[in-house]
Amino acid sequence: MESVADLVAAEDVLLFVNAAVAATGQDEFHTGRARQEWSVDFLHEYMLVNYRDLYAAALALGINDRNKARIVLRLLQSGADATPEQRRTEGRLIRRVLRELPVNRVYRLFTALAKAKVNNRRTRAVMREWLTARPDLGFEAVKYRGAFKRAALHAHLDLDGLPGDAGAELASFLFAPMATGRYRVPLFETWRRAHFDRSAVFELPYTVAEGFSAERGIPRQVFLEQIAPNLTRNERLRLQRSGGTAVALDAAALGRMPLTRLAAYVLAIPTEEREERREELTGALRAAALRAAGDRARTWGKVAAVLDDSYSSSGSNEKRRRPLVVALGAHFLLDALAGEYRPLWLSGNEDALLAEPRGVTALGDRILDALETRPDTLVVVSDGWDNAPTGLAAEVLRVWATRLDPERRTAIVHLNPVFDADGIGVRRLAPSVPTAGVRDAEDLPELMAFARFDDGRAGIEELRAAVDARVERWLEEEPWAA
Repeated sequence: MESVADLVAAEDVLLFVNAAVAATGQDEFHTGRARQEWSVDFLHEYMLVNYRDLYAAALALGINDRNKARIVLRLLQSGADATPEQRRTEGRLIRRVLRELPVNRVYRLFTALAKAKVNNRRTRAVMREWLTARPDLGFEAVKYRGAFKRAALHAHLDLDGLPGDAGAELASFLFAPMATGRYRVPLFETWRRAHFDRSAVFELPYTVAEGFSAERGIPRQVFLEQIAPNLTRNERLRLQRSGGTAVALDAAALGRMPLTRLAAYVLAIPTEEREERREELTGALRAAALRAAGDRARTWGKVAAVLDDSYSSSGSNEKRRRPLVVALGAHFLLDALAGEYRPLWLSGNEDALLAEPRGVTALGDRILDALETRPDTLVVVSDGWDNAPTGLAAEVLRVWATRLDPERRTAIVHLNPVFDADGIGVRRLAPSVPTAGVRDAEDLPELMAFARFDDGRAGIEELRAAVDARVERWLEEEPWAA
């Protein structure tokens, strides 16, 4: 029998993990970033002080990149408070997460460490180890020049001793770039020529070339047409979603795209074009879902999903349609995982490809419809703002759990893609229903497995054992990006 203190401790940890998955520091439909910043900062500090080992372990639990970077910053900032064993474990976790984080996110972290004057021996060692292991220092010195320079200074990096062709010229490129004359490193020389040769601009990485283009007054459409061959897949996708009509996205790129990113791309397309490209887009979404499902495809039995496409799923100016993006990705992934699948959109829409945010959040009625078929699993993907009528979903779920299914033959999980700053967490539907924050639909299987600890019955020791096992598996895995 778990003590009240154990149950409360488990709730604290789950509250933080859910928030660290969903909270991105951006405006949400219901709350702005300022309130979110205060709430998330409080949770980070509370976890660091009270559950330092579990706070560090959160790096392995699928939280978003922004909160991973914040955890690393706080761990390095407070190393004096850790035991030797904690520092050893934290070191392994930090090295692993830095290999996984996007490169630009790591450089932002290093800049934050420098601004916060976190310059202890452990921090410098972590930064030097990451920088010296980079496969193309010359490229990164050009693309992230300011951040690279600050990181090198802060870490006391021996630039002349770095490996690769760029090592010998890095110091002059960073600190006296126009005083050296011609460079032997081709990309350094291209950067130098771009100051006076317009054609060299289009040989640079996109973000660097964009700055030169603005300085030279090159028309945007001309710039995009010229730079298109050098764009990465993600740059091409971002430009298409923001209206870059000069940039094409081929079928092969669609086929390689992760599920949630693909769902975001699809929902940014006008509905008429989605209809015209139905076969292509649906095929790409199904293929991405099958890749995400992997060996678990068709193993989940009878599954029902209540998917929130109400008006609040439009998100905010910063997170356009993000809740709907997650719902669309979850729809295709659940279809791939289930042996038998029944999707129920709140609006009554039966064509997932044409999903649009509209109407009220009438969760209660759709949950009733889903439970009528007695599925093995019911997944609700929603921000939890049940308002038509308010509280109906909670009452339906209460009666179901206490009267109709006390043995819990139907597993019910609520996945919430929205951080509720006022509630300092993700909004729940009912106390009896496990709730997990979600950012990417691909994480759905792991989140559902983790959500079982959120039913109010699991204590801190059971949760700690599961977290420790996940940490060990994660440390043994190869990261997606070296």
